Amino acid sequence: MTVKNGYIVMWCNEGLEAVVPVPELDHEQAKMWETLGGPTQPDISHTIWALTLRARLNSHRFYEIYAITAVEGIEKDDIVEMFNNAPQEAADTMRRIGAKMFSNRAEPNRVKIT
Repeated sequence: MTVKNGYIVMWCNEGLEAVVPVPELDHEQAKMWETLGGPTQPDISHTIWALTLRARLNSHRFYEIYAITAVEGIEKDDIVEMFNNAPQEAADTMRRIGAKMFSNRAEPNRVKIT
């Protein structure tokens, strides 16, 4: 399997909220940006900051943000469809294959009121 695409995936207890593509630069593109004096890769730090801020300010929705890599042929629409068809399975898959960036996951066995 060859890795082609990276994504930042964000969801909460109400479902999928964002799938942000993370472009991958090849060697020639990186060299071009270096020659032009620009960054060697696209900067998505502002996007990640905004997603994390939203998650922190809406803690009652139990947000999770994961960075994943997808094999060739898997696109953003495939991830969206996966969450639409089987949201729990999709979330479990993201947790299994992804790198956790933020999690306010609800603890199901925590007693709320006694």
